[in-house]
Amino acid sequence: MSVTKRTIFHLLAEVLIYAALVSVYLTLILHFLVGWLKELSSHQPAVYALVAILLMIAQAVGLERVASSLVQVTRRRKG
Repeated sequence: MSVTKRTIFHLLAEVLIYAALVSVYLTLILHFLVGWLKELSSHQPAVYALVAILLMIAQAVGLERVASSLVQVTRRRKG
C-alpha cells in the first residue's frame, strides 16, 4: 500500500480539524464550567466525580462522532 501526498494531506487536514475541535471544547469547558466544577469538588466530591466521568464520556462520544464524520467525508471525496 503506497502512501500518496493526497493521503498525507487528508490525514493532516483531519488531525488539524480534530485538534481545533478539541481546543474549542476545552476552552468552552474551562470558560463555562471551571467555577462550578471547583465548587462542586470542594463541597460534593461524589457528585463531582460523577459529573467528571459524564463529561469524559460525552467528550469521548462526541469526538468519536466527529472523527468518524471526518473519515466519511474523506472517503466520499476519494470515491
